[in-house]
Amino acid sequence: MKALLIVAHGSRREASNQEVRALTESVAARCASDWQAVRCAFLELAPPSIPEALESLVREGASEIVVVPWFLAAGRHVREDIPAEVAKVAADHPEVRIHITPHLGRAQGLAEAVLGLVAASSTLR
Repeated sequence: MKALLIVAHGSRREASNQEVRALTESVAARCASDWQAVRCAFLELAPPSIPEALESLVREGASEIVVVPWFLAAGRHVREDIPAEVAKVAADHPEVRIHITPHLGRAQGLAEAVLGLVAASSTLR
């Protein structure tokens, strides 16, 4: 089974965490034929944690998990914290291929998305 895990920072503000969960549901609806499981996890401040989500996917039968850091810049969380959390679980499950993609800020099309937001907001005036 192929699984996708979107990893966000997490917030004390539950509405912010809910935005990530809604995004995860939207992604899952768009890619069900390619990814049998799409989940989210949080680095801190909200459940599930990265290890909890990864372990859950392994229990569900994932043989490949792709982790997507939902971060705009490659700060310490992207460079160190997320890889460290993933490595803990990967060491316990060498039979599962776990791969971390570049962070969101490196995504092609991001500049166009920003310009789309600007264009949409200017039509609201």
